[in-house]
Amino acid sequence: MIRFLLLVAGTCALLSRISPVYAQDQMSLNLAEAKKLCLENNPGLSAALLDVAASLEVPTEYRAAYLPTLQGSVTGVVSDMGSRLAAGGLNNPVVYNRFATGLSINQLVTDFGRTSRLIDMAKLRADAQQQTAEQERSDILLITGQAYFELLREQAVLRVAKKTVAARQYLADQVAALARNSLKTELDVSFANVNLGNAKLLQVQAENSYRAAQARLAAVLGLPGNTTFTLAEEPLPAPLSPLIDPLIQQALQQRPEIKRLQFEQSAAETFVRAEYALNYPSIGIMGTAGLVPAGQAQVPDRYGAIGFNINVPIFNGGLFKARENEARLRAGAAAKHLRDAEIQISLAVRTACLEEKTAFDRLELSEQILKQAQTAFGFALSRYNLGLSSIVELSQAQLNLTSAQIDTASAKYEYQSKSLGVDYQTGALN
Repeated sequence: MIRFLLLVAGTCALLSRISPVYAQDQMSLNLAEAKKLCLENNPGLSAALLDVAASLEVPTEYRAAYLPTLQGSVTGVVSDMGSRLAAGGLNNPVVYNRFATGLSINQLVTDFGRTSRLIDMAKLRADAQQQTAEQERSDILLITGQAYFELLREQAVLRVAKKTVAARQYLADQVAALARNSLKTELDVSFANVNLGNAKLLQVQAENSYRAAQARLAAVLGLPGNTTFTLAEEPLPAPLSPLIDPLIQQALQQRPEIKRLQFEQSAAETFVRAEYALNYPSIGIMGTAGLVPAGQAQVPDRYGAIGFNINVPIFNGGLFKARENEARLRAGAAAKHLRDAEIQISLAVRTACLEEKTAFDRLELSEQILKQAQTAFGFALSRYNLGLSSIVELSQAQLNLTSAQIDTASAKYEYQSKSLGVDYQTGALN
């Protein structure tokens, strides 16, 4: 009995390890919940936010130059009596045996604005990094929305495929029954079975595309790949205004890429002024004090001094001038990058608006075509049942109807996806 219970316990433990691999998580979502989930789980956005936090520390690093530095020292020396340092420098101090402790303080008085400009530059670069994070956020939201509508599209296509299989199966069975009673020919049966086989192939492809879309949405949301979703339908957005120029202006004001490049250009121009300030002197004061509890008689038991220092750049092989020129050239390049981005974003907005309008027109036309295909199929089926047409005409009507149903199912979500793209290009996606 005990051996049996151990066997059962071991089997249960094994199943508990295996079952998570095959278990599927069910999740119901609407688009807003999907966006929230992807922002919480996406590692790319987390990395961008950490980069922002790191860049916010740089201004503090530069601002530290304004504050005094205090350093403690403990020095012990054992030397030959009365020895001097004779090589390795221009000074010739006497080295005494001693043990001493003390403090040294240094304070910058002015560097004629270089440090303040470096602080301003660091702030602008932190603002640019913040816009990089905003861009990452917009990219994630766009990818999530596209994956969301793609899954809805594949789900709709799969429904069409299943209904098509059911309808063609019914027709194939009907034709086969009529053929058995010599009311239809074997050619009709063959055509009906071919149409049924094509419908089943369509269903297989639709099921594969549906599962792939499920996996892509799960990956975007940072969930296990075997998660299945039940998605809520989203209302159709209103069609865009035919005026595109206001949308372009909105994009140039709101797109995070433009804001980032503007901050980077301002930072580059500020850095030019900081590099130019290297040509001015820097002034600082320093002080030191301490005790010498042990040492030769020539060394006093305490010491202290205060002074100032002025560093005046005279000649350094053209280093400062080259640094200033480099900064100026990079500022010019930043301005060109900004102008190029404005041109590319204007083109992207115009293209997105045209694609959105095309998708909206396709939605209306596909609905009209579907109605016509349904009518044509009804007539073709009636004519076939009355013996007034061949199976070829009915097969073509079936094909047209299936194609129209798929186009109509796809057009709705294609329009929603393209509308999402317009929001992204104009900086209105949130």
